[in-house]
Amino acid sequence: MVEANPDKVRVRIWDLPTRIFHWVLVLAVAASVITAHVGGNAMEWHFRLGYLIFTLLVFRLVWGFVGGRWSRFASFIYMPPTLLRYLRGGELPGEHLDAGHNPLGALSVFALLALLIMQVATGLVADDEIASQGPLNMFVSNAFAKAASTWHADIGQWILLSLIALHVGAVLYYLQGKKTNLVGPMIAGDKSMPAGTPPAADSAATRLFALVLVLACAGAVAWVVGQGG
Repeated sequence: MVEANPDKVRVRIWDLPTRIFHWVLVLAVAASVITAHVGGNAMEWHFRLGYLIFTLLVFRLVWGFVGGRWSRFASFIYMPPTLLRYLRGGELPGEHLDAGHNPLGALSVFALLALLIMQVATGLVADDEIASQGPLNMFVSNAFAKAASTWHADIGQWILLSLIALHVGAVLYYLQGKKTNLVGPMIAGDKSMPAGTPPAADSAATRLFALVLVLACAGAVAWVVGQGG
């Protein structure tokens, strides 16, 4: 569908599996932080949410290689010269730097993924020495478990919250300062792009494949968690 600008068309950028992953992760992380601070019986849900986040991250790592074009890591791993050129407002023909994750957004995405992986990993082996113990705690030393607990509940949590705040701030800056809505495409999937921008695959077959992949990831996570007995 051609918009008012004849040089731009609506292009499918974010496939449905990526969009569902994004919003479920947002809700799961928010609920995880809340349940951690509530404590008590809410910790049972904190663990369940942690397993959900674990599943989502495994799925996203795999989807980063087999998902839609703009969801693949290959589409937003940028070299330093590209990042510098983007900061200067330059773009080479055919680069489409603003189609999916732009060079700055890519840094934020990778940082968030890395930190969430750290949070999940440390949570699996943590021990608060009161009532909560990660399912894989038995496989690490007391000293390692203590260090993991400190990271998970303190250092890592605050770094994660800071990165989330920075991420939200960047979205608001693009919306207000650059008049670019980054949230809309992550909801609807489509984005107004120059004609010729390649779309992401988002067919019924692609979505079915993603569903099978999610179930496989959930099974793998259940197996890992079950190793702790």
